[in-house]
Amino acid sequence: PKGKDPQGKRITFKVAKNAVRVAVNGRRRLDLSKMGIATFPECILELADVEELDLSRNMLKKIPNIIEKFQNLRWLDLHSNQLDELPAAIGTLHNLTYLNLCNNKLKHLPEELTLLRNLRTLNLGLNCLETIPTTLGRLSELTELGLFDNALTIIPKSVKKLPKLKKLNVKRNPLPEFAEEEEPIDTIKRIESLCLVEKKDLCSSCLQKCQAEREELQKLNDMTPVSSNKPSFPALITPNSSARDNQEEWRMK
Repeated sequence: PKGKDPQGKRITFKVAKNAVRVAVNGRRRLDLSKMGIATFPECILELADVEELDLSRNMLKKIPNIIEKFQNLRWLDLHSNQLDELPAAIGTLHNLTYLNLCNNKLKHLPEELTLLRNLRTLNLGLNCLETIPTTLGRLSELTELGLFDNALTIIPKSVKKLPKLKKLNVKRNPLPEFAEEEEPIDTIKRIESLCLVEKKDLCSSCLQKCQAEREELQKLNDMTPVSSNKPSFPALITPNSSARDNQEEWRMK
């Protein structure tokens, strides 16, 4: 198709400018997702004052250091690309509160990532990470951290003890604490407490509710066939029964 070569689709300034939208939160968002981009389009530097940038679901293999020009960024989505590393300049985006790097090929994280002290949501799932820096524990504003589907064998204590962390997803990692077989889930609902009261102590509405539930339970009991403890075999012929019935006839013969 026109405008596309083996290096991916070329984005012009006009295309980028027309892709600027105002998000529901009132911020200006440059949405270049699903555009077939393989190389970071330098023309978007003229739109570096946007607060949100979406480059997700493309073919990007590298983010250049010129990303530092986007100092107003609060929201950056780079998920579902082919990134195997992040530039050190990522740490200069001090206003970032949301960073999505899910579904890439990241094998390690730059130490500069820990300079994003205002970051609240960080998604690193579906990458190739074997370790994460202990300094990630400096991101004291983090409330959500995704580390699922990586190759992590340990989660630093500094990360586990992040003061505002509410959601930590580490599923499908070869972590030792998940190596043991999980206990079977008890699907039976068990009563933790049982309170017995007399009818006279119940209000009329509570009494009616209890009686209705009791009637429903009785209906279920009536519908359930009752098994007898004594086995019954009505169609079974006892040994020699036929012989006894015909004894007189045989004797006469």
